Amino acid sequence: MSTQTIAIHEPKSAKASDFHAPFVVAWAFCLLFYFMEYAVRSAPSVMLPELTSAFGLSTAGLSSLIGLYYYTYAIFAVIAGASVDRWGGKYTIPFGVLLLAVGTAMFAMGGEGTAAVGRLLQGAGAAYAFVAAVYLAAHGLPARYLATAIGITQCIGMLGGSAGQFVTAPLIHGPIAWQQLWIYAGVVTLLIAVAMYVATPREKQSAAAQFATSQAGFWSTFAPYKIVLTNPQSYLCGLIGGLLFLPTTVGAMTWGVSFLEHAWHVDYTQAVDRAATVALGWVFGCPILGYIADRIGRRKPVVFAGSALMLVATLAIYYLPPETFSPYLLAFLLGFGSGAAMIPYSTIKEVNPDHAKGSATGAMNFMVFVLSALLAPAYGWWLQKLANGGPLTVEVFSKAGRVYVAAIVLAVILVVFLRETGSARREATSLHAPRG
Repeated sequence: MSTQTIAIHEPKSAKASDFHAPFVVAWAFCLLFYFMEYAVRSAPSVMLPELTSAFGLSTAGLSSLIGLYYYTYAIFAVIAGASVDRWGGKYTIPFGVLLLAVGTAMFAMGGEGTAAVGRLLQGAGAAYAFVAAVYLAAHGLPARYLATAIGITQCIGMLGGSAGQFVTAPLIHGPIAWQQLWIYAGVVTLLIAVAMYVATPREKQSAAAQFATSQAGFWSTFAPYKIVLTNPQSYLCGLIGGLLFLPTTVGAMTWGVSFLEHAWHVDYTQAVDRAATVALGWVFGCPILGYIADRIGRRKPVVFAGSALMLVATLAIYYLPPETFSPYLLAFLLGFGSGAAMIPYSTIKEVNPDHAKGSATGAMNFMVFVLSALLAPAYGWWLQKLANGGPLTVEVFSKAGRVYVAAIVLAVILVVFLRETGSARREATSLHAPRG
């Protein structure tokens, strides 16, 4: 047995045959679905006074109502991943869009109970968006472009998150009431459901595969999760992504406007714009960091770099005087760096087999949003406790901000134990393997 070392060459460019146009077109429509999902997720942050008045809730109660989204998101992420792996996207993806459309309209059509059901349906439907986008991209694009495609997907999502703040705020304080906004958004989402049904290709199965699917029991749908969830690397991916998401999903998209208004005494309009800048940072950070990870063929260095940028920005936001930096710079840097949170979504697919693509993404989403679901109401309760019945001051937010600092530091520690799955590592391993 001899060992032969072969020079490593640049990866070959993807051939036209590696691209599958119908899936690429469906992925493009799915980006609209993901845009609306993020817009619906972030919109409540700019209407907290209106929601408090309409539902008569305390700070903790309102945070719990908004956080209901994350509970069903986490649960249905598992269902979405298993269903697209078993039945494909033709019917499962439009079903998810339909759930989001109904839940969005319901949020404004009644009292607190109806709003709660609507928020639960929003989370359930939204869980299909990213799973579907990754599933369609993985079927339509060459593997070497996956991190870039995921970055573009998240870029569009964060455009929606940003629009959910800076577009929603002037609308509900101008031409339309906040209830009308939710109904109109529901109608738009319904149109996207129809478009997804038309655009998503039906996947061809052999007769044997069709027979096996028809004979398989309900629980066999979740069989790929056994592979994903018995892999320790899957848990590392989920924890790293979830921890790096917290400063944006809870910190910026839920409490960002309140922080700027009460802690830094920024007026409402500017507070909305500055909070939305975090999402704008994602718009640039996700595709750029994804492209860099694909270009250098390494995942971990990019996650380290993005996490470091997040940590610096978070420390500056919570512990330095607000006039230290340009008004929008820190929010943009926080969002740009947190684009690295999407890279573990590529890694979890690469540490698990191809036939569990959807389930791997579903498991990742479940772990990520369980953390958000648990922290969203806990953070509201913690703010209320720190305030001790008083106003939310800069001191209160600074103490609560330690949660985000700890989350980023812990994520960095966990990355050390994550397996490198980039193309450079895979090629080096295969080209230096023993040859008989």
